Amino acid sequence: MPALTPAELTLLGLLVERPRHGYELDEVITARGMREWTEIGFSSIYYLLGRLRDRGLITEVASAGTGRAKARKVFGPTPEGRRLCAAEAEAAVAELRPVFPPVLVGLASQPLIPPERLREALAARAAALDERLGTLRRAADAQSDAPAFVRAIFGFSLHQLAAEQRWLTEYRATLEGDA
Repeated sequence: MPALTPAELTLLGLLVERPRHGYELDEVITARGMREWTEIGFSSIYYLLGRLRDRGLITEVASAGTGRAKARKVFGPTPEGRRLCAAEAEAAVAELRPVFPPVLVGLASQPLIPPERLREALAARAAALDERLGTLRRAADAQSDAPAFVRAIFGFSLHQLAAEQRWLTEYRATLEGDA
């Protein structure tokens, strides 16, 4: 069976946690700040659920809805879904995989950027980092009662952003020394 995409693994993991319908998955993704590190939009949730269902990794376990509300399909993992989710999650934790940050592509062409425009671009990145860190810290603080693995995800993201912030401060200082 082919490997799961990060988005598929994320949704499958949330369904292994407990059965959910699409709207509830979106609420959990939003509440846990998962959009900071995964590319799952609201519109892609149902597409991904269909792919997981077609691969035999999830199945409809119930319908949720009361009164006039449209019944929502609640999905849960199949035994194969649980097995594959565990194996893929373990591999994702153990393996160091390359990332391809666009900032490195830009830096590779830095000689083409006029120095003042480069300083402005780096200042804009620094401001965006500050804003993202603040947003993520507030989201993490709101999850103080979340399970340890959820807090660990926030911690990892916060440390990554803080490391980039330190690097950016150092790099901007070297550019000022070159001016």
